[in-house]
Amino acid sequence: MIDTKGSKILIVDDEKRNRVLLRKLMEEEGYQVEEASSGSLALAQTSMFSPDLVLLDAMMPEMDGFEVATQLKSNDKTEGIPVIMVTALDDQASREKGLSRGIEEFITKPIKANEIQIRVRNLLRLKIANDILKNHNHLLDEKVKARTQRLKASFEESIFLLMRASEYRDDETGAHVKRISHYCRRLAEMLGMNKIFCDTLFLASSMHDIGKIGIPDSVLLKPGGFEPGEWEIMKSHTTIGAEILKTSEHSSSYIKMGKKVALCHHEKWDGSGYPNGLKGKEIPLSARIMGLCDVYDALRSERPYKKAFDHKKAVGIIEHGDEKIKSGHFDPAVKEKFVANHEVFNEIFETYKS
Repeated sequence: MIDTKGSKILIVDDEKRNRVLLRKLMEEEGYQVEEASSGSLALAQTSMFSPDLVLLDAMMPEMDGFEVATQLKSNDKTEGIPVIMVTALDDQASREKGLSRGIEEFITKPIKANEIQIRVRNLLRLKIANDILKNHNHLLDEKVKARTQRLKASFEESIFLLMRASEYRDDETGAHVKRISHYCRRLAEMLGMNKIFCDTLFLASSMHDIGKIGIPDSVLLKPGGFEPGEWEIMKSHTTIGAEILKTSEHSSSYIKMGKKVALCHHEKWDGSGYPNGLKGKEIPLSARIMGLCDVYDALRSERPYKKAFDHKKAVGIIEHGDEKIKSGHFDPAVKEKFVANHEVFNEIFETYKS
């Protein structure tokens, strides 16, 4: 549940006793409170105080609450601040007038303490959620920006912990997940992809082997080669992963890209990969980047069926191929950037070795 404590409330009313009552109710909820005794003062206070919500009286001399709301909602800097009109007016025409000015809620006097506290809390939660969703499109104040960063950091940490759990049986340090994320982001940057793509791939790539959760230990940890039936089971981690990350139109961009990466990171440029034998640009770019990075890390790492190779040998295999890995497995443009900047990948491997 979103915590609203510490949010800033501006109370606007020409009657002091009303302001005193509303201040008491808001401070009981842990909010910071400022007051304004007129419409003009309310607009000035909004500029200085940057409230998260305004409690606004309708009937005031000089500038009434409807005019205050009109000016707040017509200003780009204040249009997102929710307004609750506290009024003795209860006729339909007044409500329609208020709604047309952008007012979110109405509370009729005399005030019921529990009702106004609940409505304020719910509107604040909605504002905080909307601010987070719009953080890529709007310049946020420092408080909201800090809250967004904490949420993003928490989301990233959760993803990495879950992926580390999925890798734990065959990579007890979880270092593979960290390296893959850094490889993929750097390679995407080298290919000229924008920051949103690169940052999304940083998280999405960590989900590439989530489908291993569904592979029995007898297959996953088997030293040496697989029998044909075992190999089919092992290959199914791609489709299992895509099923786990099944998306909807409301899914995050990280999960949507994660599904593509999980399903397609073993597809090959020449069409010899699995599970669907995709070829060339039929393979999503995120998966083409991930596929090369996964091969590099696998070559550098010890596995039940192989010893670790040094950086030079791993790069040579990716560039020229060997008895198992063919040069044609990789998108030529992706491979070219990797080879030209190969030392970057060695640095990442050494940095996140364990």
